[in-house]
Amino acid sequence: MQESDIEPALKDFFGNSSIALALASTERDNPLVLANSQFYKLTGYESTDVIGRNCRFLQRRPDGEFASNEEAKRKLHAFIHGDETNVRAPIVNFRRDGRPFVNLLFMSKLKASTGKVRYIIASQFDVSRAHPDLLQAYDDALGDALARLKPLLDGHNVMVEGTLATIANSTTTIAQAKLTLAELETNSPY
Repeated sequence: MQESDIEPALKDFFGNSSIALALASTERDNPLVLANSQFYKLTGYESTDVIGRNCRFLQRRPDGEFASNEEAKRKLHAFIHGDETNVRAPIVNFRRDGRPFVNLLFMSKLKASTGKVRYIIASQFDVSRAHPDLLQAYDDALGDALARLKPLLDGHNVMVEGTLATIANSTTTIAQAKLTLAELETNSPY
């Protein structure tokens, strides 16, 4: 899939979003087909590093080893291969310069009116050292973004399912992210 195949309204939405967003194709290994400037700012990567690759490359340490992320991987696998319409999980990622961060990853399936999944949209938020008020602001921005995305996609026979209902109660996620980051910093040679 080429960027030119993506609906212009969806590309505009990505370009104007204040939160980090990436869009994956449902072909082959779910390669990224679009990401916005907030995504590049968060990860330190450029489009030439990202487009055409599965986002799991963000889990790779500079020495080539992958972060464990076992629980998050189980959730993401169940989401990709199951009937769930969305998932939210903290996952350890690495910036281009090798610095780790805990990414609060939110993914949702965008479906055609036929029910076939057309894209997977993902938002990213660094909760490594997040304050509850920042996470609430992210939740608010994500909810607003998803609410604005729905009418844009309606005219293209693509719909967002169930996403707004999943944005709630982030306290446990922050606590888990802080624990994960502390363990990573304690055990990491970086």
